[in-house]
Amino acid sequence: MTDAAVPEEKKEKKPSKLPLIIGVVLAVLGGGGGFFAVSSGLLFGGGDHGETTHAEEDPIVPSGPLPDISFVSLPQVVVSLAPGSQSKNLIFRADLEVPKDKVADVQLIVPRMVDVLNSYLRALEPKDLEQPASLARLRAQMLRRIQLVAGEDRVRDLLVMEFVLN
Repeated sequence: MTDAAVPEEKKEKKPSKLPLIIGVVLAVLGGGGGFFAVSSGLLFGGGDHGETTHAEEDPIVPSGPLPDISFVSLPQVVVSLAPGSQSKNLIFRADLEVPKDKVADVQLIVPRMVDVLNSYLRALEPKDLEQPASLARLRAQMLRRIQLVAGEDRVRDLLVMEFVLN
């Protein structure tokens, strides 16, 4: 065969780099835009980057002088649980946050508050006590019951000191 009979090899066309360049540019623009949106507070309400202290934001941490409060301890309550539960007893102890001028009034009705707590804790199902997030709900329920007995202006908060299932 002659050289004329052999077809010329076709040159392979190289793929275009244009889609790669466009993808990189769009990724950089998207990342920059997302950073700007988050840092300026357009998304997620941020933008402080730690410039404010937590005491200004957190209502639990007082920023000024401490309020005029006192604490009244409630006696320990031991409740035997239902036969089907994993635990046999619940040991519960709490303190009450009370305005200083109401301490005598609250101490006078501590037996009634213990009775209300004891009745409430005995009425609970075992599944109510064994759930991981149950303590916050139980705390709110107990505080509400105590405030009904004592009066809302007498008890500000219930602090759980001991909550043991054994």
